[in-house]
Amino acid sequence: MYAIVDFKGAQFKVEKDLKLQVPFLSEFEIGASIEIDNVLMLKDDNGIVIGQPTVENAKVTAEVISHYKDKKVIVFKKKRRKGYEKKQGHRQNYTEIRINEIIR
Repeated sequence: MYAIVDFKGAQFKVEKDLKLQVPFLSEFEIGASIEIDNVLMLKDDNGIVIGQPTVENAKVTAEVISHYKDKKVIVFKKKRRKGYEKKQGHRQNYTEIRINEIIR
């Protein structure tokens, strides 16, 4: 059984016990439970159910495992013959969640 969910502006394919990296969720503590109601598609033993735009009465529950920062991305800008160089670094915040259950 798996589902396609819309969460924080991105679509994810989720299954039970899957660990997933999502954009940073500042409002949730580690160990908190999350309910995702925007289930776009659901596949189980009975077949495939496609939502219009979402599947009614379907939801996915997940648990927050950790908050962390990704590897540093270096942004380097340069204009030739002008003496202009600019080097910046950026680390994006992410939250790791584990899918506990898909409810239909």
